[in-house]
Amino acid sequence: MFKTIKNDLPASIVVFFVALPLCLGIALASGAPLFSGVIAGIIGGIVVGGLSGSKVGVSGPAAGLAAIVLTAIGTLGGYQNFLVAVVLGGIIQLLFGVLKAGIIGYYFPSSVIKGMLTGIGIIIILKQIPHFFGYDAEPEGADSFNELSGENTFSAILHAMDNITLGSMIIGFIGLGIIILWDKVLSKKGKIFQIIQGPFVAVAIGIIYFMITSDNENLAILPKHLVSVPIPEDTASFLGQFSFPNFSAITNPSVWVTAFTIALVASLETLLCVEATDKIDPDKNVTPTNRELLAQGTGNIVSGLIGGLPITQVIVRSSANIQSGGKTKLSAILHGFLLLISVILIPRLLNMIPLSVLAAILLIVGFKLAKPALFKKMYDLGWKQSIPFFVTVIGIVFTDLLVGISLGLLVGIVVILIKSYQNSYFLHKEGEDIDDGKIKMTLAEEVTFFNKGAILKELDKLPNNSFLELDVRKTRYLDNDIIEILDDFAFKAKDRNITIKLVSERGTVENPPSYIEFFRLRPKLEELKYKA
Repeated sequence: MFKTIKNDLPASIVVFFVALPLCLGIALASGAPLFSGVIAGIIGGIVVGGLSGSKVGVSGPAAGLAAIVLTAIGTLGGYQNFLVAVVLGGIIQLLFGVLKAGIIGYYFPSSVIKGMLTGIGIIIILKQIPHFFGYDAEPEGADSFNELSGENTFSAILHAMDNITLGSMIIGFIGLGIIILWDKVLSKKGKIFQIIQGPFVAVAIGIIYFMITSDNENLAILPKHLVSVPIPEDTASFLGQFSFPNFSAITNPSVWVTAFTIALVASLETLLCVEATDKIDPDKNVTPTNRELLAQGTGNIVSGLIGGLPITQVIVRSSANIQSGGKTKLSAILHGFLLLISVILIPRLLNMIPLSVLAAILLIVGFKLAKPALFKKMYDLGWKQSIPFFVTVIGIVFTDLLVGISLGLLVGIVVILIKSYQNSYFLHKEGEDIDDGKIKMTLAEEVTFFNKGAILKELDKLPNNSFLELDVRKTRYLDNDIIEILDDFAFKAKDRNITIKLVSERGTVENPPSYIEFFRLRPKLEELKYKA
């Protein structure tokens, strides 16, 4: 792992600059203490990063949980009661990992995952435009279309154009220019430009700009447009920023409901992020999903015990890590240590970083996730891929991450059902072009209710006075819905003078009186249901 430190250390610095404002912004949006977001970022880097099997994934507080946290703190009677739900949520995640629930992650369609990445990229760009111009009404890290300030994503951009802060905009453009110059030109000129990342230089220039212009009435950047890390006066005040769960609230049923909600949503977000990061990882590493759930559960237990927000793997940090050249999980771990060390040793220096410079970094991250060429590529793949992709993108932009993904998955399922109806890939059919009226259908190993419409279509197409041989010798699972269809068709076949010969492992039967009874006498179909 330490062989790649030349890649992982620079990447960890970039991830640190991306994670810091997001940790603070998500805590603010959640109605939680600001330091709780930093705690979650530290635990997400050090604890989850150390236990995870993901080489490039980075964990921390997630915007998708902000609304849940905000509501739960109020309904549960305070932040310390809420922390009990975070700890219990982590324990439930551990159970998910033990029960191997991580396999769910493999069932998200590729088109939806790509739509998620693109949608998040667009959201990053749209949400960072106001910060870039010095309009900071909404906390960093928000991903919902409707914002806490009462605006929405697009109205916030319009208001930003009427509320430009000159100093923030100038250093924002300078920072953006430095990052692009570094990425496109200087990084190819020598190793020093690869070790020292453009975002680090942009942040350093941003701090210098703040210091130089602090006395200039027109160009100065006000504190509300800067990073705002809590500054402890001494060790006691630093330790006083940690909160601890009130375990007397564990008997409250609402705490358990919140815990299960956190575990479910955090696990789904993590599994989606795992699939997405594996897809954009240039080294094509495959993350063990069950181990990831165990790591996330452990992280949430630790975070909850010391006052941190719930944790998930987060695509913004993970994609920034990948784009900055991170190779192993050392990058995620180092970013956690950087968060810890910086809030202890240099909080005042951190509070000199303009938010517009960090917005410039995130604009580049967002653009790389939502490259225009991807839209054409997905369109060219045909409607089966493009429709779930575009629905996911639009859903994320106009609602939020989880709703957008849910819409994409729903459309993906509808597409599967349509194609299942149109294509009889689950059966092999012979003889339909022969004039002797003999037709043979061979069913596949598994035939489910998804195939119901297509089987009905094929049976209805059979001509009158024909002879159907139905071969189920290879079939190991036949859904009861399909058996009922066959039973109903046998009744209609008599009126159409269609003879049916059923070929099975038990022998051959012509026009069986009841398909339901026949298949009930063949228990092997049900016994092998989960073995096929």
